[in-house]
Amino acid sequence: MSIFIDKSTRLLVQGITGRDGSFHTKQMIEYGTQVVGGVTPGKGGQKFEDKVPIFNTVAEAVKKTGANATVIYVPPPFAADAMMEAADAEIPFIVCITEGVPVLDMTRVYPFVKEKGSRLLGPNCPGLISPGQSKVGIIPGRICIAGNVGLVSRSGTLTYEVVYQMTRAKIGQTTCVGIGGDPINGTNFIDCLNAFEKDPATEGVVMIGEIGGTDEQEAARFVREKMKKPVVGFIAGQTAPPGRRMGHAGAIISGSAGTAAEKMQAFEENGVGVAKRPIDVVDLLKRAMR
Repeated sequence: MSIFIDKSTRLLVQGITGRDGSFHTKQMIEYGTQVVGGVTPGKGGQKFEDKVPIFNTVAEAVKKTGANATVIYVPPPFAADAMMEAADAEIPFIVCITEGVPVLDMTRVYPFVKEKGSRLLGPNCPGLISPGQSKVGIIPGRICIAGNVGLVSRSGTLTYEVVYQMTRAKIGQTTCVGIGGDPINGTNFIDCLNAFEKDPATEGVVMIGEIGGTDEQEAARFVREKMKKPVVGFIAGQTAPPGRRMGHAGAIISGSAGTAAEKMQAFEENGVGVAKRPIDVVDLLKRAMR
């Protein structure tokens, strides 16, 4: 099994005719994802690659295709409207890849999506992949193999690195989820950990955090209190200077709460094995799942 997406996922692509949208739509189709439609205002009636119908609105696309998920590749000024349009069309799962969405926009989007009952992944995230079933976003399918370990990460690049190391060690994955590193996002560590705990196919979990905020500390407490499955982790930014933003808008250290050292200590205190280097995750995982 998997979490959030599987073979039954029927996907829309908002921004399907743009540079990023068109490139990654081809990749998703090649992987086997059911891409049932695209949305680009003003291009309704056309077809992408002569087979995927394009619609002017998300509501029309959902009505015609029965889509139950959407992925958003639109420029930052339009991303908030795209997310809210998807939620208003009652799509249960929304993935926003767009980077640079203003925090002020997300203060409107987050409560709107919650009120509509949809799950949002992102923004500023690589999406997710359930190997052998479905790929939504930009995680390369070739580095993944199906298996029994779930992965959740704030860092896109480290997602690829750790998944690649797991695959090299013949440790397959149920679902790999990139939640994004913005200060306000739709799905957090605990959401994913809870889903993995409930997924019968997932027998262990890798959690990749980074400096800034306290999400990792809260997730570590959740692991101790609510999870029976082994969890191992890595914290990016161990050499980052205090007060400096490192890549993500959410990766800002304030005081001691957001430092790598504090997060690693929280992992250790709550039974989460913590790796000093990304490559060490594999050995930690093997020991934890014996």
